[in-house]
Amino acid sequence: MTADTIRTWLVERTYSDDEQNLIILTYATTDGQQYFRKERALTSFTDVRDTTAAVEAELNNLGSVDDPELREQYATEAQRMEDLHDPDDLI
Repeated sequence: MTADTIRTWLVERTYSDDEQNLIILTYATTDGQQYFRKERALTSFTDVRDTTAAVEAELNNLGSVDDPELREQYATEAQRMEDLHDPDDLI
């Protein structure tokens, strides 16, 4: 981690309704206040891209979680992931 990054934990994995073969990975801070999204196209079964329990996100790439219920959900899940996994664990 650097002064310009923060560790975020995987809290949600969804499939896009708008586009086929797109997975949206949502990572959040353990307080649930901020989130980072990664979109990944599933081009083929041979295209291997690992999903880790945590990623280092640049501060300027984080969004704010304004909804209190969603913030609590993200905080709970991020803390659970932190408790159960090392950051580089494959999920």
